[in-house]
Amino acid sequence: MLKLSKRCVALLILAACQSKTSTPAETKTPSGTVAAPTKSPANMSHGEAPVGNPNDPAPHDPVAPVRSTKHLVKIRFEVKDTTIVLASGVTYKGWSFAGTVPGPVVRVTQGDSVEFTLINKAPMPHSMDFHAAQIAPNKYYVNVMPNDSIHFGFTAHVVGVFMYHCGTAPVAAHIANGMYGALIVDPRSPRPPAKELVFVQSEFYLTPAAGTAARSLAWDRLLGLAPDFVTFNGRSAQYAEHPIRVKVNELVRIYLVNAGPNRLSSFHVVGGIFERVYLDGSNNPLIGVQTVAVPVGGGSIFEVRLKQEGDYPFVTHAFADATKGAVGILKAEK
Repeated sequence: MLKLSKRCVALLILAACQSKTSTPAETKTPSGTVAAPTKSPANMSHGEAPVGNPNDPAPHDPVAPVRSTKHLVKIRFEVKDTTIVLASGVTYKGWSFAGTVPGPVVRVTQGDSVEFTLINKAPMPHSMDFHAAQIAPNKYYVNVMPNDSIHFGFTAHVVGVFMYHCGTAPVAAHIANGMYGALIVDPRSPRPPAKELVFVQSEFYLTPAAGTAARSLAWDRLLGLAPDFVTFNGRSAQYAEHPIRVKVNELVRIYLVNAGPNRLSSFHVVGGIFERVYLDGSNNPLIGVQTVAVPVGGGSIFEVRLKQEGDYPFVTHAFADATKGAVGILKAEK
């Protein structure tokens, strides 16, 4: 078991580091359901999500793809049913774009033409809704039946980071099952060089455990706003288990999308202050910000420099959700 001293960064949590074993109240669930695994705060990062086995499967790669140099970007997604790992010993029967949850990060430049093809290999209808596209939903965001496909295009006019997701009813179920991702639209003039990361926050609502069987969506828990896990990039606390290495004083640029389907993200880096935050497609950044609310279906771009060597937790400052897995570590090194 990892010691907290390897993950605990802020002095304000030392009391939690030494506390007795307890289950945080915010993770309690109705009888017959199972919450995300919880342990004593002495085994947690910043007193939130449990630090798991560093030998667990490799995390979802958070590094942003390189800036596109093409003027025509072609995207081809196959829809598949996919079993995903939410935490050690917890698997989930999800739905996916291109076999991953979240789906692949799409990156284009302002003014690029995007050609998109969706092929439905799943047993039920699905669709695609690009928040970055300004096109008629009734023409293009339509249901694609099993073994069928759709092709459409759009021009990326607005700079920012945007959600994409399945728009088939009930939309909440399709998002909760994993059908979402991030699309970055870069400005024509490149931003300053930076370590670039992409995080998609989302929730999972689980049926009760039945041995080692994969879990599935609990609709009543979704409607009751009672997630079992809240994650960055589809796995609970994966970047606490596998910290993301950055350099001291290096510009770190984080593209964050909140896929939901229900929970606000209050994004915060413990020990850091955001130099600039670009909300959705805004060209007017917020300056010197500690925490920023990202609504469900929204996105923001965060820029931060970490001034000293050490471990810097990043969380949603809605700590019940951080307790359920929306936490990671930026490890600043010289």
